[in-house]
Amino acid sequence: MNQPYGANETQVALKAIFWAGLVCAVMDITAAFVTWWPKGISPDRILKGIASALLGPEAFSGGWPTAALGLACHFLIAYSAATVFFLASRRLQFLTAHPIISGALYGVAVYFVMYWVVVPLSRYHRRPFSWSVTVIAIITHILCVGLPISLVVRRFSR
Repeated sequence: MNQPYGANETQVALKAIFWAGLVCAVMDITAAFVTWWPKGISPDRILKGIASALLGPEAFSGGWPTAALGLACHFLIAYSAATVFFLASRRLQFLTAHPIISGALYGVAVYFVMYWVVVPLSRYHRRPFSWSVTVIAIITHILCVGLPISLVVRRFSR
């Protein structure tokens, strides 16, 4: 039978989720900025694109508050992904025993949930399918979402 978390376990959980979410969010948004900048898409437009999941196409005519909303949504998603992985790792020892494999697989899983479940349910206007964009997004999710989360959670799980 599961026992409630003690004070120390709660502190470890909060630290693990805080750092995993922060590292994931910063790495992922930085990768988006670096990936799209050469194509002429500014960080401001990327953040408004994220906000458009809530606001629809009107987000692109918004100012800095709309971009800030996009950034807040991005961090909420990163912290949600970190929380899910952390909680799963409490039940599935494989996740912390093999952080490279589990992190890579988790990055792919997060990609599929985001792009094939969340985005279609949002107000974001999706562009036509592109293999190159998909491959870049999956690699980014492995390197900037799954691996950072798994490695940070492992670090706090010892």
